[in-house]
Amino acid sequence: MSGAPLPSEQASAVEQLRSAVGAVLQGKQGVVDLALTAVLASGHLLLQDVPGVGKTTLASALAAAVGGSFRRVQFTSDLLPADLTGVNVLEQGTGRFVFRQGPLFANVVLADEINRTTPKTQSALFEAMEEHQVTVDGHTRPLPRPFLVVATQNPYDMHGTFHLPDSQLDRFLMRLALGYPDRSTERAILRHAQRPVPATVMDPDAVHALAERAQQTRVPEVVEEYLLDLVRGTRSDARFVRGVSTRGAQALHRAVRARAFLERRAYAIPEDVRALAVPVLAHRVMARSAGSLESDGGVEAVRGLLDDLPPPL
Repeated sequence: MSGAPLPSEQASAVEQLRSAVGAVLQGKQGVVDLALTAVLASGHLLLQDVPGVGKTTLASALAAAVGGSFRRVQFTSDLLPADLTGVNVLEQGTGRFVFRQGPLFANVVLADEINRTTPKTQSALFEAMEEHQVTVDGHTRPLPRPFLVVATQNPYDMHGTFHLPDSQLDRFLMRLALGYPDRSTERAILRHAQRPVPATVMDPDAVHALAERAQQTRVPEVVEEYLLDLVRGTRSDARFVRGVSTRGAQALHRAVRARAFLERRAYAIPEDVRALAVPVLAHRVMARSAGSLESDGGVEAVRGLLDDLPPPL
């Protein structure tokens, strides 16, 4: 499969982003690349893992690298929707109501331990994540571009957690698990108590332009057909109770373009689909053998489907 590589300026910008985030989240270049793929696909990230493995570090490194505003919200059981979107308050001097922005008005929003708050507050993110805007008291306000929600959640067997509704899971482009670092990386972290300071390598306008360019990446028909075979397989294969929605198919298509761009290619290949299938699709399906989210039958079912669908030559 042939195609021209990216222009040197764009390839350099991509490499700067990878280096800046990778220098902070050490030993996890695969996770870094997936996170940057989400940024270039204008998608949101759900990080699921035990506390203390670098979820917050990844979010702050992404925010610093793209040079945008960053807000961190600690989700708790008493958090209210207005605590996220903002609220109209009465101005004493004028007697008028003035809107005070909530933390959603930032380029990167870290929703820390999102499953520790109630479904009502979780739902306040729906409009923001889908339409990049919030509506308060009947007035709609746009959010900055780029806009990225990085949500962390603890395993559901931990005390005080609520399940995320399927409609909200579907709005996350990817679900990732960081995992524990390898022995040599953990040794280096122990010897250097302070993590490297995240570097700023771009500004929000440049990142937004880069994301728009990424979505112009060519997806050959043979790759598109392979993607559709995979998506439609989740709807007919006996391993699945519920398959991927059309929104999920669109998400995978955007992510495939972004990954090809991140790999400095002007075109997508079948390997892009295979590399992204689990992080993009597994949280959107219901597998027949699925137990708890941690044992996640969705991951195994998607992997099994990939094994049964060899990539086109």
